[in-house]
Amino acid sequence: MKLKFFLFALLGIIATAQAQNTGSISGKITEKSNNAPISYATVSLKENGKVVSGVNTDDNGDFSFKNIALKNYTIEIQYIGFKKYIGSVILSENRKTATVNVALEEEATQLKGVNIVAERSTIEQKIDRKVITVGKDLTTAGASASDIMSNIPSVNVDQDGKLSLRGNDNVRVLIDGRPSNIDPAQLLKQIPSTSIKKIELITNPSAKYNPEGMSGIINIVLHKSANTGFNGSYSGGITFGETAKYNQSLDLNYKTGKVNFFGNGGQNFGTYYNKGRILRLDQDVEQNLKISNENDNYLYKLGMDYLINDKNTLSFYTNQNKSTGNGNVITNIDYNNGDPDILNIYQNSLYKGPTKTGTYNLAYKHIFKKEGHTLDFEGNYSDTKSDQNASFDTNTTRPDNTSNSVIYSDQIGDQRKLSTINVDYVNPLNDKTTLEAGAEARITRTNNDYNTGNPLVPIDERVSNYTYDTDIYSAYVTFGQKFKKFSYQLGTRFESYKVQANLNHGQDKFNDDYITLYPSAYLTYNLNEKNVLQFSYSRRVDRPSIEQTKPIREFSTPLVTSYGNPELRPQFTNSVEVNYTKTLEKGSVTAGVYVRSINDQISRTLSPDPNDPSGYKQILSYTNYDHNSAYGFDVSLNYKLTKWWDIQPSIDFSSIKQQGIVFEFDPATSTSSPLERSVTTTAFNARMNSNFKPTKRLSFLLFGFYRGPVEDVQQNRHEMYKMDIGSRYTLLDNKMNISVRFNDVFKTMKYAFDGIYPYPQTGQFSWESRTVYLGLTYNFGGGKIKNLQRKQREDNTNKGGGGMF
Repeated sequence: MKLKFFLFALLGIIATAQAQNTGSISGKITEKSNNAPISYATVSLKENGKVVSGVNTDDNGDFSFKNIALKNYTIEIQYIGFKKYIGSVILSENRKTATVNVALEEEATQLKGVNIVAERSTIEQKIDRKVITVGKDLTTAGASASDIMSNIPSVNVDQDGKLSLRGNDNVRVLIDGRPSNIDPAQLLKQIPSTSIKKIELITNPSAKYNPEGMSGIINIVLHKSANTGFNGSYSGGITFGETAKYNQSLDLNYKTGKVNFFGNGGQNFGTYYNKGRILRLDQDVEQNLKISNENDNYLYKLGMDYLINDKNTLSFYTNQNKSTGNGNVITNIDYNNGDPDILNIYQNSLYKGPTKTGTYNLAYKHIFKKEGHTLDFEGNYSDTKSDQNASFDTNTTRPDNTSNSVIYSDQIGDQRKLSTINVDYVNPLNDKTTLEAGAEARITRTNNDYNTGNPLVPIDERVSNYTYDTDIYSAYVTFGQKFKKFSYQLGTRFESYKVQANLNHGQDKFNDDYITLYPSAYLTYNLNEKNVLQFSYSRRVDRPSIEQTKPIREFSTPLVTSYGNPELRPQFTNSVEVNYTKTLEKGSVTAGVYVRSINDQISRTLSPDPNDPSGYKQILSYTNYDHNSAYGFDVSLNYKLTKWWDIQPSIDFSSIKQQGIVFEFDPATSTSSPLERSVTTTAFNARMNSNFKPTKRLSFLLFGFYRGPVEDVQQNRHEMYKMDIGSRYTLLDNKMNISVRFNDVFKTMKYAFDGIYPYPQTGQFSWESRTVYLGLTYNFGGGKIKNLQRKQREDNTNKGGGGMF
């Protein structure tokens, strides 16, 4: 017994002695330009050139080393896109604690008061997202955010501006963490490329995010003015194609005392052209389309932040968007099969109508005494009104050269109201543990009125009304801990979802009401200061939107009509990802692998029109496929070969097993029958962005893109590829940039397809892919302000519909 007591006493003395001869180092890492904390910066502690210990900063930019020997150390701090910091720290008996607060400077800075923009874009993997910091190389991609997106790894943009992430178009688009209630394809064309600071790809969102979006979230973070007094920036550009398109935007900010006023406005207008050809092989019927869209879009934002005191901030802003579009679709159909009734159909259709969206946001933020301890309240209301007047002039010519003409018009009126209330609470329980919780109520009311003068439609079906209302109530909680090399976060989201669809005031109803949980988990392990490994899991859902559910015409040609499907069910996805990030001396490498299990996947269908006895017409709609599985990977490299040359190559691959019902046409009986079909769809994309900078003011860009062929349940899509070149010149002490870019130099971008369901057919569409963009930006201002940081929000439905392709 005495021996045990002696050993315990001896161990206690040794432990006490060691504790007395150790110390600690702590600090905070921020951005020099705006004093914002830098999360996940690498902090290394070295002795005689050898690494003793290494950590990453937390969400607030803080770090600490504990129980380290009392010696002389070298401390190194690195973060992609910023200059490396090297300093010294001395711990001794007289100084056992040290504080190192460092403000990192970006690699390329401009004059005080101007947005700091890196020369080249950088890619980094954070705990729940991949962050692409937009450099000047990407801003020369074109006039708008839509042009930049084509250059982002794992992101694709089709000819209509629709986005897909990792080969899937079920993706949410946020602006500064907020949904805009504007169609993403239209919204991205209105945001100037020079206004974008970074793009965040959240491929496996945690429980604190709304669970919509199978392939994840794309959050576009805009530049925020960091200046006292009056300051801002202007950008304008011209895109030369078949006709010239124009865009311009103005960002202004005024900070005085405790109040910060901000506003921006943008406009783009021009006519965009698209043409295509579809050939039905079994009947030798050729359909040619010429499409032009004359668009005039305005988007502006006004708001203010009121700093009540250092702990409380109140903020308000409004977004206003107005879009006026005139679309013209000319369809020419030649029947070369000797049909005794039809020789040619010529249709000229016009689509006119404005769309207006008003968004109003009020937010309050309270900061507690403990650092990182916050409470947020936010309310948001959005109202969208859209009117469309479509006229159709159809002329049918018979083999005997006789013809008849049918002229009619359709009127469509849409109104959508969205109201949300959020509360979010963050509490760092200690330096290693964080608890987050929140709740949300989201109410959507949608109304659609339709009136047609089509003489072929029965009289009792020419006027219709369709409503689609959703009520969503949810609450979430996440719990995370961080250790020396290991960190984790567990969370779940509880949600009550109710939808009510009503056609013609009760003639046809569809209701859905369910309660479910959406769990998530993140595990991160720092192998060392330059290698990070991450594992994540989440459950997601994609709910059908009104565009996909309303049984009312959205798009029509003499042979193809688009309708929604009110019986669509939500699709649920379980997703597992593993991501790896390696920091190099001159760049970084990020790689990821994912596996998904998908139930009731929502997809497009093309089937024969049951009301067409001729067998020529088709219905474009949506349906739920059976259980599908998917896997894939992506790899990105950001590397500076020399002082004047850097490259950013990337590849991504995805494979999706699809099962669904297609229709097969029997020419002998002129009937179609359903057929269950299973295919494994694979998609491969490759990009190479290369930047050359011969002088401090002049730089050149070379960009290449390749998308491999894709086979899905319905059709086969052919490969696509292109090459762009560009240049940028900086003047007026870096306040002004002039850029030019030649897109699709060899005019190789085309959307081509073929298939046998429901009929053997092939087709190809092309658009104004070969263009020249000329842009100018000018920045002004100076100083520093404090902005209210809002939480990330998102929309709640699967986007799609409203178009033919």
